[in-house]
Amino acid sequence: MSWWNRLFYLLTRGFFAVLLKIYNRITVRWTEALPDRNVILIANHCSNLDPIILGSFFPRQLRYLAKSELFESKLFGAVIRALGAVPVEKQDSQSAGAALRGFLKLLEDGSDVLLFPEGGRSSDGTLQPLEGGAALIAMKSGAPVLPASISGTFEAMPMGSSVVRPARISVVFGRIIDPADYAALGRSGREKLLEAMQGALADLEREHASGRGS
Repeated sequence: MSWWNRLFYLLTRGFFAVLLKIYNRITVRWTEALPDRNVILIANHCSNLDPIILGSFFPRQLRYLAKSELFESKLFGAVIRALGAVPVEKQDSQSAGAALRGFLKLLEDGSDVLLFPEGGRSSDGTLQPLEGGAALIAMKSGAPVLPASISGTFEAMPMGSSVVRPARISVVFGRIIDPADYAALGRSGREKLLEAMQGALADLEREHASGRGS
């Protein structure tokens, strides 16, 4: 990363961190310490705010894929690019394969990768069934999986909205899931890992609902 890109990343991250703390009274809680090695960060997805929030409060720069139309706005595109977004075109089998290879290369190079394993934004603000790509990437790379739950972004900026409301937002980072624990299970290992990821995100969502995630 060039010094200019690094500076722009730090300024963008700092600006949104301060803005979210003031406007949305955001709180961030860690269940355990972040490992020294790179991770696959998985999170629920309700809003276009989600990658900005995670990019602003995760202590290392994240890389993630974003739909190319999000870059049509020069300002928003510059912001999410600074926070690690990589534009991708339409999702078909060919582009999905390229995305898989791209994620594996990023992990191999030591980057922390952000995935929204539901495959898109939730239309009702609740966690949806996870697609299998995140578990496949974790099994192939061996990178630890860090689940995170975001609460409040559906109220702040739901799908179809271009205005951010001053709803309170909170983020909880959960416990690491080690794909090595599932590798010995053979063919069922990836399915069991996916179940563990779904369960971890569901537990964090319930924690938010009970008020313990605030």
